[in-house]
Amino acid sequence: HSRNAAMPADAKTRPTPVSPEAFIDSVDHPGRREDARAVLALLAEATGYPPVMWGPSIIGFGRYRYTYDSGHSGEAPLVGFSPRKGNLVLYMAADDDARAAFLARLGKHKAGKGCIYLNRLADVDSAVIAEMARWSMKTLKERHPD
Repeated sequence: HSRNAAMPADAKTRPTPVSPEAFIDSVDHPGRREDARAVLALLAEATGYPPVMWGPSIIGFGRYRYTYDSGHSGEAPLVGFSPRKGNLVLYMAADDDARAAFLARLGKHKAGKGCIYLNRLADVDSAVIAEMARWSMKTLKERHPD
């Protein structure tokens, strides 16, 4: 795992033709479904990219190519999210002081290496998510010029 990766490096996580809107419509939890619709609109506007399904459960915006020190390479979205059963997961650029500053302003969340877990969109500041998305895109494009 590279410290620059925003998403898990998984061969199955590739763009698919599935409609992100149809995927969101299939989410069981009504609150999570509503939050996912709001995050989709927020990230589409913040990134300027259309939403694309990556693998079975991640909605991504934009893409970048990465190569690890091991030589393994692939593609991942610049920004992504997934409405999972337990929480809403945001995928943004990882391991950076700027990220910590964003998270300090975000609101109620849990953070992993490259993931940010939200219980409800109402618990956080949507404007900070939009700022973070723009930062993540810029950061990943600089780290991985293509």
